[in-house]
Amino acid sequence: MSMTRSKKIFLSLAVIFFVLLLYASYDISTRTTFPGSKPQLKERIEEQFLEKDTTHQDSLSVIQR
Repeated sequence: MSMTRSKKIFLSLAVIFFVLLLYASYDISTRTTFPGSKPQLKERIEEQFLEKDTTHQDSLSVIQR
């Protein structure tokens, strides 16, 4: 029971497709991080934006009107 030419072509294309799919999955997984490994959004916002203000005087009080 031998395979016809069209079945061989289909099988080879299917194998190539799955190999490329596995490669793309591996590539994407190595470039991204697991969401649970990052600090939570609230903690990241506090670290970035809620730092002590370093200006010594209010810039609005300097403006002459």
